[in-house]
Amino acid sequence: MSPAWPRVLKLHELGAGPVRILLEASAHDCAVIGRALGLESLAALTAEITASAWFDGAEITGSFRADVEQICGVTREPFPQTVAGEIFVRVVPSISPHAQLPEGGDLELDSDAPDAPDILVNDAIDVSDYVVEHLALELDPFPRKPGATFEFEAPSTEMSPFAALQALRAPKG
Repeated sequence: MSPAWPRVLKLHELGAGPVRILLEASAHDCAVIGRALGLESLAALTAEITASAWFDGAEITGSFRADVEQICGVTREPFPQTVAGEIFVRVVPSISPHAQLPEGGDLELDSDAPDAPDILVNDAIDVSDYVVEHLALELDPFPRKPGATFEFEAPSTEMSPFAALQALRAPKG
């Protein structure tokens, strides 16, 4: 569960139909989440989520938008950017037949098939935790400020590895 921004939904709340949730992180929540994700800052984080019943669990869909500030990997300067993404997750309780591995215990991997459902420890779903998880997946691990270019300058003299070793063996002085 996300300690900074908890928005817990219980499975029984989905019995009457889909639940729509609008999440907006406070300034304090943004600061805690931003630190946890290694961001320079997180100015805003909002999400529109719909949770609906799926077999004996839930299907969580929606979208999020965040205004983040990261450090450019080239210039080492902070720069702002907007990150947005879609959320699609299925969850089931641990006692669900949908939480079990198929006969023989082997999973078949199919890149076109939807992900296997997450298994809940109890009947509580921390919706905000999925928002933060999807934000983390959308962040560029090597951010580059728009227009930043890396200029490589070759050394003026080329030194072979053997010449470097020879310089180490040369008697001093």
